[in-house]
Amino acid sequence: MPDLPPARALLSTAPAQVYGAVVLGYDERLLRRKRLVTEAGEGFLVDLPAVTNLDDHWGFVLQDGRAIAVVAAEEALVQITGQDLHRLAWHIGNRHTPCQIEPTRLLIRRDHVLEAMLAQLGAKVTYVTEAFKPEGGAYGTGRTMGHSHGPETLPEPHVETFGWHDHGDGHMHFHPAKPK
Repeated sequence: MPDLPPARALLSTAPAQVYGAVVLGYDERLLRRKRLVTEAGEGFLVDLPAVTNLDDHWGFVLQDGRAIAVVAAEEALVQITGQDLHRLAWHIGNRHTPCQIEPTRLLIRRDHVLEAMLAQLGAKVTYVTEAFKPEGGAYGTGRTMGHSHGPETLPEPHVETFGWHDHGDGHMHFHPAKPK
């Protein structure tokens, strides 16, 4: 089966007709250029001008005009409840951890270190599986960049450059000039 035409544009609202859908986890919903596969098994290339948080968009427009919806995949999460929800949210944010904030609960990814800290602070910690849609960046764009306490691979060696630079995954930071 040949691939569908590429997607180079995004939709902010649902169109009258939908051709298909892709189901993507939180990390997968941050992309610039990638081949995706619809629920029906049809592939297509996404080629956007910049790294984009798909949580801010309804879906894709294929080059031939057909629409593909983006659906948040269910993920293994931790539901946090308790008397001092605002205080618990502060501790999660202080660790730069993505967090979905709701009136009666917080949701984060499973992380044994954070779970233990939150329980020690009086939180009720419950495992759930559902779509994860955490708060975006403080200035209305981007994402909170957390870190894991589980097994992980080390990044490639860092090329030291001066100024701001993007790692291509939405993570940007600044390097000062090297002392002479």
